Amino acid sequence: MTESKTDPRVLRTRKLIMDSFIELSGKKEFKDITIKDITTEAMINRATFYYHFEDIYDLLEKVLSVVLLVNLNSDLYQNDELNEEAFVRIFEAITNFQKSLSSRCHRGYEDTIARIIREQLQIIFHKMLLKQHKTEEEEALKLTAVLLSWGIYGASVEWRRDSHKISPGEFIKLAIPYIRTGIDRI
Repeated sequence: MTESKTDPRVLRTRKLIMDSFIELSGKKEFKDITIKDITTEAMINRATFYYHFEDIYDLLEKVLSVVLLVNLNSDLYQNDELNEEAFVRIFEAITNFQKSLSSRCHRGYEDTIARIIREQLQIIFHKMLLKQHKTEEEEALKLTAVLLSWGIYGASVEWRRDSHKISPGEFIKLAIPYIRTGIDRI
C-alpha cells in the first residue's frame, strides 16, 4: 500500500525530520550537518529521509520556506490590502527572519535564502494585488509582485547593512509613499 503525501503519519514524519534539522542547525553549521545526524536525531532510517526529501539541500529549502511562512504568517496577508501597515508587517517579518538565520550562520546559502524570500514575497504580493485590482491584467499584476518582492528583499539587505540607525518599520516607511503612488496607479 502506497501512503499519500498528505497522510497524517507522513506529515508527522516530515515535520519530525524538519524539526530535527532545525534542532541540529542550532548546534552545528549547515555544512557540518549530515544525513546520518538528521536520521539519528529523528530516529528514522535513511530510506525514510529520502522518501520525504531529495537531499539535504532540498530539506534546507523546505525548512527555510516553512520558517519564512510562519514568520510572515501569510494567512494574515491573504485578506489584507497592500497598504502601509501591510508593507511594514511584511518588512519586519523579513528582517526578523534574516536576523534569526544569521544567528545560525548559514553562510554560503545566501542565494538560496534570498530566492526563497523573494518567491514567498511574490506569492503574497500577487494575492494581495489580485484582491485589490480584480479587473486588471494578470501579467501586469504578476510583474508588479515580482518587482515588489525584489524591492522589499533589496531594502531588507540595505537595512541589514546599516541596521543600528532606525527600526525596520521606520526604515521601510520612508519609501512607502513612493511605492504606494505607483501601486495606486495600476
